[in-house]
Amino acid sequence: MTRDSDRRALVSEGRNPRSTDLDRLSAREIVALMNAEDAGVAAAVGAEAEAIAAAVDRIVAAFRAGGRLIYVGAGTSGRLGVLDASECPPTYSVPPGMVIGLIAGGDQAIRHSVEDAEDDRAQGAADLDSVAVGAADVVVGIAVSGKTPYVVGALEHARAEGAGTVALCCNPGAPVTEIAEIAICPVVGPEVLTGSTRLKSGTAQKMVLNMLSTASMVRIGKSYGNLMVDVAISNAKLARRAAGIVQEATGCTAEEAEAALAASGGKVKLAILMQISGQDAQTAAAALDAAGGVLRDAIATSSTGAP
Repeated sequence: MTRDSDRRALVSEGRNPRSTDLDRLSAREIVALMNAEDAGVAAAVGAEAEAIAAAVDRIVAAFRAGGRLIYVGAGTSGRLGVLDASECPPTYSVPPGMVIGLIAGGDQAIRHSVEDAEDDRAQGAADLDSVAVGAADVVVGIAVSGKTPYVVGALEHARAEGAGTVALCCNPGAPVTEIAEIAICPVVGPEVLTGSTRLKSGTAQKMVLNMLSTASMVRIGKSYGNLMVDVAISNAKLARRAAGIVQEATGCTAEEAEAALAASGGKVKLAILMQISGQDAQTAAAALDAAGGVLRDAIATSSTGAP
């Protein structure tokens, strides 16, 4: 249980002077107040841009060396990590094990609160062992307070195993910032509802996680310009999106895009290269492999240039 002295010491747990009469406000006033408070979250995240970029560079290096990105958190923080990890395979066609989300209390904690699980320091280390954490990996410990035992234990164990370590919290000087190599600490201040850190703090964490995964995937060649060229075609909506991406990237017709996708086996990046270069699937695939999967580099080595 958090002692009163601990609660006062945490920025995220303080009492917001702008919402002391929260229970007296109308629905419209509550919405307006929350919106006003949320307006400062982006600036708080922006203040951590250098640390976020350093974390991205570390994650990219891990990916290129065959390592993984592993998120570790409890409660809302853990759920946000699991969410980010689960969205990487369909968005970027990466294997499910390349980005992993671990949450205190296990998968049941994604839907049902397992509040005491966050106090188990040893379980944080054990859960990392369950996925065989190693020196090639990067572990991102997510905890608003920055002192959640489960996350502290995980980061300590990750560091002992030689893995890269990143802390994401909302309280400066928190224990996790002393353990991790890179500390990301957007300070969003007290919540509208005291201690409900799924609000501004959770929003800040979601924004940072979006940046970590998206920027890292872009840096390893998972986009062409701002197009998702490695999206997995798993339903009708994504099939339409894939065809649209091929059209946008190449300037071809819808019929040509569909033909290129069919010839490429549904691989958007390959279809684009085939359409631009005029190469067959096998030749284009070899060109992509030689370019490390970076479409722009593969296009540069083809006989025709990018549109």
